[in-house]
Amino acid sequence: MTRATKVALTMILVAVGTGIAGVAMLLQHGFSARDEPMPIEAFVARRLRILAIPRSAREMRNPIISLSKDLLAEARAHFADHCAICHANDGSGDTQIGRNLYPKAPDMRKSDTQSLSDGELFYIIHNGIRLTGMPAWGSDSVEADQDSWKLVHFIRHLPRITADELDEMKKMNPKSRHDIEEEEEAKRFLMGEEAESPSGGNHH
Repeated sequence: MTRATKVALTMILVAVGTGIAGVAMLLQHGFSARDEPMPIEAFVARRLRILAIPRSAREMRNPIISLSKDLLAEARAHFADHCAICHANDGSGDTQIGRNLYPKAPDMRKSDTQSLSDGELFYIIHNGIRLTGMPAWGSDSVEADQDSWKLVHFIRHLPRITADELDEMKKMNPKSRHDIEEEEEAKRFLMGEEAESPSGGNHH
């Protein structure tokens, strides 16, 4: 059996499985994103991810061979600023957005992510994954996309990330307007300034 035939049969099986899973999910739960994916959904999602990544991409080698302390710090800062809002600083996916995606953001410290090749991780970062919350972050040129390759190194580091690194990343996470207002209010309080009342008058 040729590879093309195997791919075609796999796609047919995936399509059938997706249809069955969709009907079963609709009959049992509707299409709520709150539910955990059923085993068949998880299987179909994994197969689709594998089929979506070309063999040439899976076999790509990370051109950044030497992982220096400065390079890891740069990748850590990039992850904290761009990725942590969904994936959390530690890669667990335990954030408000990550928990409410469907499928939920994966725990990248675990084998489902760590077992992927460097090329697969790069392809996912660079191109995103359709029908999920994962956007494409890569530049137009694969050869010039050094940031994504650095992130691959950082993802490999996630199972061993330290408490000090996580504390550093918290300072780099994007802040919401509410967070900024709270920080400003705390600074005014520490400086002994009284906050204005909602009506603009003075406290008595």
